[in-house]
Amino acid sequence: MPLEPQPWRAVQVGLSGETVDRYVDDWIVDLTDVTELARSTHSAVLDGRIEEAGRPLPVERPYPLPEAIRRRLGADG
Repeated sequence: MPLEPQPWRAVQVGLSGETVDRYVDDWIVDLTDVTELARSTHSAVLDGRIEEAGRPLPVERPYPLPEAIRRRLGADG
């Protein structure tokens, strides 16, 4: 678990109108309280137990984009 800025970016998409209603009322099917996971991960990082801190976390993987979209977004490099 590197504790430094990562060489990739995240995309944040804004929702409005009917999409917000559907997102809130239909598309969210479950919520999970991860407060204790965040606390234990933070504690492990502060104690220098980086490998242990990362074990319970999901593995992140790049979202596969078609070549044309990658070029359009400038995500080639």
